[in-house]
Amino acid sequence: MPRTRPVSTLHLHLRLPDDGEPLRRRIASAIVAALRDGHLDAGDHLPATRALATELGVGRGAVVDAYDELAAAGYIVTRPGAGTRVAAGADAAAKAGARPHVAAPDTAPPAPGVAPRRATFDLAPGYPDTALVSPRDWRSSWRATLSGALPNDAPSPDLHLRLRAALADHLRRTRGIVASADEIVIVPGILSALRTLVAAADLAGRPVAFEDPGYARARRLLDAAGVRVRAVAVDDDGLDPDSLGPADAAVYCTPAHQYPMGGRMSVSRRARLIASSADAGRLVIEDDYDGEFRYGVAALPALRSIDGGRDTVAYLGTASKIVSPSLRLAWMVPPAPLLARVREALDISGETVSAVTTDAFARFIESGSLTRHLARAARTYTARRQAFVDALRRHHPDVGLAGIEAGLHLAVRLPDGVDDAEVAREIGRRGALVRGLDAYRAGEAGPRGLLCGYARLPESQADAAARLITDVIRERRVRAPGLAR
Repeated sequence: MPRTRPVSTLHLHLRLPDDGEPLRRRIASAIVAALRDGHLDAGDHLPATRALATELGVGRGAVVDAYDELAAAGYIVTRPGAGTRVAAGADAAAKAGARPHVAAPDTAPPAPGVAPRRATFDLAPGYPDTALVSPRDWRSSWRATLSGALPNDAPSPDLHLRLRAALADHLRRTRGIVASADEIVIVPGILSALRTLVAAADLAGRPVAFEDPGYARARRLLDAAGVRVRAVAVDDDGLDPDSLGPADAAVYCTPAHQYPMGGRMSVSRRARLIASSADAGRLVIEDDYDGEFRYGVAALPALRSIDGGRDTVAYLGTASKIVSPSLRLAWMVPPAPLLARVREALDISGETVSAVTTDAFARFIESGSLTRHLARAARTYTARRQAFVDALRRHHPDVGLAGIEAGLHLAVRLPDGVDDAEVAREIGRRGALVRGLDAYRAGEAGPRGLLCGYARLPESQADAAARLITDVIRERRVRAPGLAR
């Protein structure tokens, strides 16, 4: 019989958390390091999760998640009644440098003319921290899906009933939207939803009001689809309904957290927007891209939930900000009069989502895993946001910040006349990836500033990142002291 050595204790050395790596991964990496250094061998029994948690002084859940990660990578084997032991060949894999997980990318494509370098701080907006998703819950949803028969249905908007039913309950609880599963359409991303709406509502060749600054990819897509995009300036409360014209066939807006400036559309504006659009026969496209995250303020009702919204608003939601953009999963609740045409347009285009993916995500919602994840993520993002905001104000007391009440990013305002693209490039040269507002403006007019995502910025790194950003801003002001604030 092969030699097995019971391991009652493991003297693991956990890395300090200043790199932002989740605790479960640090535990898994420490076990792999013990294999690599010869402190563990193939066949050795590992301590029970409760015993190891006590030894390390951490919660048992983190150890369970670490064991799950190691088991999925083939490093350990767990059998009921037989405990957990190191898998055959695990020692060789550890010595060969095989990791139990994929390391998060720490570099980004450089801007034109900028030499590639390591991005010490990745503050690119629009990305959640996928490490916050419980591996146990995520794997459980996928295991349950994959244990069933392989789907054999032809792609169709009528598919994904399980996910549509789960989303109907989720939207009612979190966004106040009352819609049946039959009123929800699943699409592979927000841009797919916009393409579908252009076809279903015959928007090509017609004017569509669009926030400025706004979501540049959506603006480019509408323009490529033949829509006459009309830029409408936003203010601190987002889009003003009074800026819309009678010829506008539709309006695209992000009322929960205006992208990119972060304004929240007031209740009075929401009511006016729905009323005026209903009177004008105008389609309202509500992109609720990160409507789940609020900090110290109450969630405002989605436009779709307001009286008159059911026949006027196309509500768009996405898994990109709450779980991961790699899922390529979004949902749409079209206006009731447009639902049949939306389904027809999708049937013609053939744009659909994998039935396996939608079933797994439906189980993730049904099990309560999404609710638990959103609560955990909101706590983490709240702390990261506060640490970043405090650090920015500490290093630059009069810095102008916008959009800090919601979402996963904030805007740092710059003086009029400053080249925000160049400021962003200089910050990138020094090791922090941010975006200039130039990438979101329709023209030269509009606010100057930087867009900084903090969802993936550990609290321990907030001070250094803020110091780097404010140092560059301060240097630019010194070079051009006559610039207006």
